[in-house]
Amino acid sequence: MTLINGDGERRFQCEDGGRLRYSIAGKGDSLVFLHGFGLDSSMWDPQWPIFTKHYRSIRYDLRGYGASSLPAGPYSHVDDFIALTHFLKAQPAHLVGLSLGGRLALRIAAQAPHIVRSLTLIDAALDGHAWSEDWSERWQEMVTAGKTDVNRAKSLWLQHDLFAPARTRPAVAEALEAMVRGYSGWHFHSDDPGVGPTTPVAEILSTIRVPTLVIVGALDLPDFQAIAQRLANEMPRASLKIVPNVGHMPNLEDSHQFNPLVLRHLASCAA
Repeated sequence: MTLINGDGERRFQCEDGGRLRYSIAGKGDSLVFLHGFGLDSSMWDPQWPIFTKHYRSIRYDLRGYGASSLPAGPYSHVDDFIALTHFLKAQPAHLVGLSLGGRLALRIAAQAPHIVRSLTLIDAALDGHAWSEDWSERWQEMVTAGKTDVNRAKSLWLQHDLFAPARTRPAVAEALEAMVRGYSGWHFHSDDPGVGPTTPVAEILSTIRVPTLVIVGALDLPDFQAIAQRLANEMPRASLKIVPNVGHMPNLEDSHQFNPLVLRHLASCAA
């Protein structure tokens, strides 16, 4: 079911009652954008007018983020994706995911490879990655703060070294702050009932055989550099591109470099 508000905003109602806000535009092969943690589908604004000229493009707020509903019981991001794209007749699709969105794209490709044309994994997270002590400590600090002060947790996220390169670009810093300030902060103070993979994707990368472009910003943190190298080394059809002068958000930090890079990959998958 799709509900359309007066401002043209679309919402898909899942079988369990959850709702996903989404946008769709363009014609051609289906392409789905998946956003990062604490952000929402507006992070793809620099891509939207370009990619919708070439693809039937979809972007949506994951459950618990943006204007989509908060989890009210067990759910699966993969099941949400499958239900939405089935409803929109958007299978198979190219998947473009950043950070959390990259982790989700990998889950989808592992669980339902028949509905995936290609992957573009940007500074991706990875189920089964052994996070560094520095990352784990900073994450725990945010979670601890979020138990009593969500705004404090969101401030710590915005101030994280992850976004240091992005903060040097005023327009990008402004966009990030708007998204994070608009984020509910639910994940900082609640136990997420989301259902993940039974086998960590890191253990089965060699079985994911769709054409894959792995992108990582040269200035991103060591954890994400390590994940990118692992994806490129262990996925049989993956190639790695290290993008200079950007950090964790290359699509926002340098869209003029990012957009042609991804469009070339997508065109090669259609050949």
